[in-house]
Amino acid sequence: MEIICPIDAKYSDQIARFLAPSDRQVEEYFEQLIATRKCTGIKVKHDSDHGKGVYADSEFQEGDLVLKDQMLFGVQHSSNKIDCFVCGFCYRFISSIEHQIGRKLYLQNLGVSTNHECDQGTTSSSAVANDWNGSDLSDDEANSDTVDCQNFGECASSNTVKIPLPMEVVLSLMHEELVLPYSEKFSQPSVIPCRGGCNEGCYCSKLCMEADWEMFHSLLCTGTELKSRRKEALLAFIEHANETNDIFLLAGKAIVSTILNYRKLKAAKLKQKEKSVCSEVSVDCDCHMLLEAWKPISMGFKRRWWDCIALPDDVDSCDEAAFRMQIKQLAYTSLKLLKEAIFDKECELLFSLDIYGSLIGMFELNNLDLVVASPVEDYFLYINELPESEKKKAEQVTKPFLNALGDDYSVCCQGTAFFPLQSCMNHSCLPNAKAFKREEDRDGQATIIAVRTIRKGEEITISYIDEDLPFEERQASLADYGFSCRCPKCSEEQQ
Repeated sequence: MEIICPIDAKYSDQIARFLAPSDRQVEEYFEQLIATRKCTGIKVKHDSDHGKGVYADSEFQEGDLVLKDQMLFGVQHSSNKIDCFVCGFCYRFISSIEHQIGRKLYLQNLGVSTNHECDQGTTSSSAVANDWNGSDLSDDEANSDTVDCQNFGECASSNTVKIPLPMEVVLSLMHEELVLPYSEKFSQPSVIPCRGGCNEGCYCSKLCMEADWEMFHSLLCTGTELKSRRKEALLAFIEHANETNDIFLLAGKAIVSTILNYRKLKAAKLKQKEKSVCSEVSVDCDCHMLLEAWKPISMGFKRRWWDCIALPDDVDSCDEAAFRMQIKQLAYTSLKLLKEAIFDKECELLFSLDIYGSLIGMFELNNLDLVVASPVEDYFLYINELPESEKKKAEQVTKPFLNALGDDYSVCCQGTAFFPLQSCMNHSCLPNAKAFKREEDRDGQATIIAVRTIRKGEEITISYIDEDLPFEERQASLADYGFSCRCPKCSEEQQ
């Protein structure tokens, strides 16, 4: 059955403009972004054959940092929130080692599942996440890339079979009544709660809290200030995303950020009108103003999600049309839930299914894995590498907790994020750079490192896939991105 979104028809001309910026607009935007972020040594250029690309504006040697790119939108996977307590804006780990371990074991003992529902009762990991202060817990340019991390080794004391601890011991650790040996060497920022009072928003600093509030969270907060009807709708949107695809949460953030940017621009224009002698300055809905608010998103490569998503292996080709219609319906359901929660009449065209589907497609094709190494893993490895006498003494305290965690002691923060500059990097099966988290990279920024010498003027490329796969498998994997690779390696192997 055909899915018809009335907003698509109402704003068809404007939507086309929103989804197709000119090449010059793209180049000007990235020139300004690179200058603002002081990303020296690179530039973004448009090529008629490959679209956008990132080029070296100076020479890089093997191992050099090419780029640290701040995310435009990011989200921690819902299942990962059980294991990792991180800042809701920069994704840096927060709170003490004791709280990180105790919280994880507490949720583990409760039997909290990956969708944050407890097997008994209604306690969720998000409800526990904010209990940090010791309160009563009983009440072709497209790319989707992965990140390499430093291999910190393996903890010899890890145990694949988890040995549970008594709840009173777990609570004592989570409330920081029990202090682990040497934990002060792995201190993390204290927790700053959400200003709106929700359980989801916890931050490493007031700066991160305020930035998230201004950019996204003021419209996505489910705290006490939200009216009950909107709160129910917002919770329904979040629950649907957690149960289906958390990429919907990113799309919601993109819509929210545009609405908030639009409101800031409108407020500035209203202020200008109040100061101006001329009363002809309009403060009604202005499509140009909305387009300006949308500009950072407009620069990403987009295709509608239901058109670009790869056909799963278990779906027969004769069922492809039905599968893509099902995906479109899933997106429309998410959009309607979001619209009910945050709709703004002046920004109505943002709730177009074409806009929403293109946003999701942009994330599907361009996102990079969000990975932040865990200080809990660092802590247990440090204990394991102590001199024998100190190690033996420390493990009398730490080993029961390590055995209770099992192999989960090393779980890092995991999510997905869109990075504006990194997303412009094209693919090669012989890349000259890669996404790589160094030991010092402890937040959600994307880090791109040169893997060989990159000459000035040379295009900087990364691999979207495992470049060590055979030619046929690489081409099949890249077909999901809508192109076939013609890099030197593929050209040579194809002959």
